[in-house]
Amino acid sequence: MKKMKQVLRKQSRSKVINFKKQVQANVCVTLEMVKEALDQLRGAVMIVYPMGLPPHDPIRLEFEDREDLSGTQAALQLIADSEAQLWWAAKELHRGKKLTEYVGKNEKTKIIVKIQKRGQGAPAREPVISPEDQKQMMMYYSRREEELKKLQKADDDSYLDSEWADRHSLKKQFQGLGDIKWGPR
Repeated sequence: MKKMKQVLRKQSRSKVINFKKQVQANVCVTLEMVKEALDQLRGAVMIVYPMGLPPHDPIRLEFEDREDLSGTQAALQLIADSEAQLWWAAKELHRGKKLTEYVGKNEKTKIIVKIQKRGQGAPAREPVISPEDQKQMMMYYSRREEELKKLQKADDDSYLDSEWADRHSLKKQFQGLGDIKWGPR
């Protein structure tokens, strides 16, 4: 049984890693590549389950393109072609227009497009920094603020008004002027 798990994991991981490498290398993942990966996964499932999967198994339904998502959480994420809108830089990309009309002819421009249902308006903007970076910044600035408070307390100059801090006290002592008071007794 462990060998069968390894066959399935090895096959699925290799394809996922391959797709990630292609995305990092700026190579488009085509529909043919996805179909080839599905065929290889289908072959691995046939090796592991030579008698076939049960008719209700979601993997079998996916391989046969009969998966029914109604009543599931995944169904909420599906958007039909007729209801879909593409958005980039708070602009709706209209069907039939080319991307060069929106972006220009610069080949190095990275475009991240969001899909929304028709009539929902522009999608919410993504935060400039990630939540993890925000936490790190908040921790840094709170520590920095505490350090500044400690330094401000340590920078107290009130001791300079005390008698022992008078820089002329040694001179007054030698001259005998230490206890002279001006005013009525």
